[in-house]
Amino acid sequence: MNAAVSNAAEAVQTLEFPIPAGVYAESVVSVKHYTDRLFSFRITRPQSFRFRSGEFVMIGLPNAQKPVFRAYSIASPNWDEEVEFFSIKVPDGPLTQHLQKIQPGDTVLMRQKSTGTLVNDALTPAKRLYMISTGTGIAPFASLIRDPDTYDKFDQIILTHTCRDLAELKYGEELIAATREDPLIGELTEGRLHHFTSTTRQTSPVMGRITTLIENGGLFQALGTEPFDRENDRVMICGSMDMLKDVKALAEKAGLKEGSNAEPADFVVERAFVG
Repeated sequence: MNAAVSNAAEAVQTLEFPIPAGVYAESVVSVKHYTDRLFSFRITRPQSFRFRSGEFVMIGLPNAQKPVFRAYSIASPNWDEEVEFFSIKVPDGPLTQHLQKIQPGDTVLMRQKSTGTLVNDALTPAKRLYMISTGTGIAPFASLIRDPDTYDKFDQIILTHTCRDLAELKYGEELIAATREDPLIGELTEGRLHHFTSTTRQTSPVMGRITTLIENGGLFQALGTEPFDRENDRVMICGSMDMLKDVKALAEKAGLKEGSNAEPADFVVERAFVG
């Protein structure tokens, strides 16, 4: 059996499992591996799929009678014709051990309903919006910085991204460059979209946990801004559990109040994120 026939037979075999109700079966369009721990991929977008930039959705693979689904933030903006995700690789993860091996043409399952707290609707307007992320926690912000609504609501958007090593910052660096050159929103970002990066292990121009850099003022000094202030600042937080807890405490210490879809306020935390 030649390779093409073998691959086709394998694809048919994969789809022998029934697609659960309320689930889309979409094709992988592209895959990009950044490090041995991080990769991104894009899938076709169902015509009926609607979401707000910053939300997450449950995705899985058609490789079992009962597929394993995990929450993944959507990294593409709500106007994109495809759906993008940014993922960590977990060698023995129930989903990611298989997901990291996907190739263009493979099938990914996606539940039809999206949700989440990292949306513009959950915050009141202000001068500045800080998007605080670690690792793959940058994903929902990849969606939001490409949404014109974000620039309607805030004058300044500051995306922070902290990782262990320089190579893990590559996704964010490419994202910022592409956003500034985007024909739809590139003009909106001019002088308004700022990118702050730091590493915690490999030597780089700025080192340290983002919580430390907020506490010691290093973040604000580098940006030329003042510490968190309720009148001017709004904060979105996504990343590791420890970071979420620590930055939330720092936001509350500065007098900011947590918002939600029902009651918009000063900061929001994505609790569904794991990675």
